[in-house]
Amino acid sequence: MTTTRFAPSPTGYIHVGNLRTALMNYLIAAKAGGTFILRIDDTDPARSKEEYVDGIKRDLEWLGLHWDRVERQSERLDRYAAAADRLRDMGRFYEAFETPTELDLKRKKQLNMGKPPVYDRAALALNDAEKDKLRAERGNGVWRFKLDQERIEWTDGILGEISIDAASVSDPVLIKADGQVLYTIASVVDDTEMGVTHVVRGSDHVTNTATQIQIIEALGGTVPAFAHHSLLTGPQGESLSKRLGTLALRDLREQGVQPMALLSLMARLGSSDPVEMRTEMAALIEGFDIGRFGSAPTKFDVQDLFPLTARFLQAQPYEAVRARIDALGVPADIAPQFWEVTRENISTLNDLDGWWAMFRDGAEPVIEDEDRAFVAQAMELLPEGPYDADSWGSWTTTVKEATGRKGRGLFMPLRKALTGQAHGPDMSQVLPLLQKIRAKG
Repeated sequence: MTTTRFAPSPTGYIHVGNLRTALMNYLIAAKAGGTFILRIDDTDPARSKEEYVDGIKRDLEWLGLHWDRVERQSERLDRYAAAADRLRDMGRFYEAFETPTELDLKRKKQLNMGKPPVYDRAALALNDAEKDKLRAERGNGVWRFKLDQERIEWTDGILGEISIDAASVSDPVLIKADGQVLYTIASVVDDTEMGVTHVVRGSDHVTNTATQIQIIEALGGTVPAFAHHSLLTGPQGESLSKRLGTLALRDLREQGVQPMALLSLMARLGSSDPVEMRTEMAALIEGFDIGRFGSAPTKFDVQDLFPLTARFLQAQPYEAVRARIDALGVPADIAPQFWEVTRENISTLNDLDGWWAMFRDGAEPVIEDEDRAFVAQAMELLPEGPYDADSWGSWTTTVKEATGRKGRGLFMPLRKALTGQAHGPDMSQVLPLLQKIRAKG
């Protein structure tokens, strides 16, 4: 069975970069009728917070990315310890004691000699007495996985054929000196024991994948099908790394972005297929193909989400937004008409607040000096409400006959006087909704 996972660390809120990974893994599993695991990578107790776990779940639920089960790495530490013992027994795990300063000096020396800055495996030459002495002086060392220095190859679902020389990569640290288990081994153990068949993640993980393939094989696991998607940039190609914190999903939600608008964009962004607004998850699932994505950096512009949100909302019936309109306090007898009038003129549901304030309290009139006498005369001719769909036509006909104005010179000053805006819905629909008219001549 196809099994995928999304494995966020609960050290912050999900942003659009995380979402790309989550969505691709979700769609692969959903299309195959498989299993999608939400795996909380919380092996760092100092930085992991329960509020972020709750936030991650809330964001995924908002998007409709429903997981089949939740796993937490903090509850599986015994499994990682067992895997570490197996690696030690087979001579693939060794303790190293260099300080960060010593490692930095080694890297600089290698670079000066024109060599790749790879760990020199000096710790492998230590005997037991030397190790004991270093432990007494420095405390426990880190534990490194001993790579077989050969080429590591796989067919990537996005990047194609990948070949990395393990001799050009440092033996990865899998356990820190304080005993904290790092992602590299925890992820391997989880993927192997949970039967993960497909892993999609960012292209910044390619080298990490190469080392993990060797760890998987050392532990007797089956290597999943790996795919590495491109990284997002800003609209001008600038790095998003410093801005991702401002592109958290919870912030987009508060700005009124609709889930299907966000998903429709992210399901196609960076692929050879055009972005198409979908209103149902089933259509996204059916149209998804990981092989359609490219390796080039992918431009993301948050402003693209608002036209998509507007298109989504324009297609929504009143019942779909009824709760939001009820919360504004719109009277039930005019609420459906309020939605019909406003839905073509909003980018997000947040815009409804301003429209209802205008209808409820009346707009601050916008009247040009040359129109003041005209507007004053027109307002004298406006009959008392309530108004219906014919009221605007009847009123403007009367005003035209009384003043001689016609066309734009007739309609625009009246629109601006009643709504404070030069553009908007058809005034024959607006007038019946106005609860108060503040226009003064």
